[in-house]
Amino acid sequence: METFAGALKFVLPIFILLIIIEMIVAKVRNKQVITSMDTVSSLSSGITNVLSKVLGLTIYIITYDFLLKHFTVFKIESTAVQYIIGFISIDFYAYWSHRWRHEYNLLWNDHLVHHSSEEYNLPVALRQTISDFVQFYTFLLIPAAIFGVPTNVLIVLGVIMLFGGFWYHTQLIDKMGFLEKIIVTPSHHRIHHAINPEYIDKNYGGILIIWDKLFGTFQEELPHAKPIYGLTIPVNTWNPIKINFLHVSLLIKDAWRTSNIWDKFRIWFMPTGWRPADVAQKYPLYYTKDAYKQEKYMPDVSLYLKVWAWIQLIVTFLLMMFLILQIALITKTAVFVYASFIFLTVYSYTSLMDKSRYAWFTEMLRLFYALAIINVYNGWFNLDNALPQSTSVLLVYFVFSALVSVAFEYFEFRSKTNLVDARI
Repeated sequence: METFAGALKFVLPIFILLIIIEMIVAKVRNKQVITSMDTVSSLSSGITNVLSKVLGLTIYIITYDFLLKHFTVFKIESTAVQYIIGFISIDFYAYWSHRWRHEYNLLWNDHLVHHSSEEYNLPVALRQTISDFVQFYTFLLIPAAIFGVPTNVLIVLGVIMLFGGFWYHTQLIDKMGFLEKIIVTPSHHRIHHAINPEYIDKNYGGILIIWDKLFGTFQEELPHAKPIYGLTIPVNTWNPIKINFLHVSLLIKDAWRTSNIWDKFRIWFMPTGWRPADVAQKYPLYYTKDAYKQEKYMPDVSLYLKVWAWIQLIVTFLLMMFLILQIALITKTAVFVYASFIFLTVYSYTSLMDKSRYAWFTEMLRLFYALAIINVYNGWFNLDNALPQSTSVLLVYFVFSALVSVAFEYFEFRSKTNLVDARI
């Protein structure tokens, strides 16, 4: 928990800096690749993913240390060779774990959130799952274990993979010449996020593109077919927590509704999108039949709500960073309480972005939860030690936030026309 949190202190500022650079370059080039609410949703998803990783909510069926203990045959002493073998192994792992998430109903739930945006930019890279409670892909690292590649080498390579999977989520970089034959480039990964019939379910690679070419899943970007991003079944929400459980909730409903006992069992292991015939007929879903006629999810909201969403995101990010900085100084129980408050915060303000009729209610729950935390911990954890009277400032903010939520419900959501319609 503390090790991962320590690494985040250095990684997150770099990611934020790159996102800001992309925004500036897009503005200079006059290209619309960033939209306000979609970006807030993506960054909010990143916050929830960071929290889930910090809390260590994933259970590993097989650990890499177990593989090292039972499968090591050769003991490679050369550090350079260890890194070469480790890199090839972890990239092979990335390809197949990624591909299987696309191909099977149950596994798709862990990955759907990453494809949920109808835009394509660096913030989209931060749309990562919080629903991967069980991890069983570790067996794919057996090749590394056979050669005795140490755990610390794979940890370093994991950080490299993190950066390697971030930078190519952009429309601002065109094809990259000879590198297109070797590594995953923005052009390759744009195809992966596209729902065009000629592009869908292609280019699964992490850093190397050779696996896609070797296993028949490679597709280059075609000049006559501009990628259309998103999902064939749109999520129609900015709420990343809802998105994380949309597919599994559909599977549960379909398994319950079908009258075929065999279908109740096999639905989980069938190809992604498969549904029992009786349920599909009785409860049809809306699909994007023509990608080129896609209607993006963009509720008609005021400029005020967009500004408020950004304020909420920034405050939430600062609260999360304080948790990361304090994680070794507060109890594990306090860490879980703090993290759950941030989860509730994200759920609340993204529901407001959706113009949900219950957004004000979740904001009230958040206020009462904040009051309970301040009462139990005699302040906002250790924040007063760093910034005197900061708990009082936060309390004013929590009350103001609840009032703003009610104001949006009364003055904007219930009105027939919005006060302001603008993009920022």
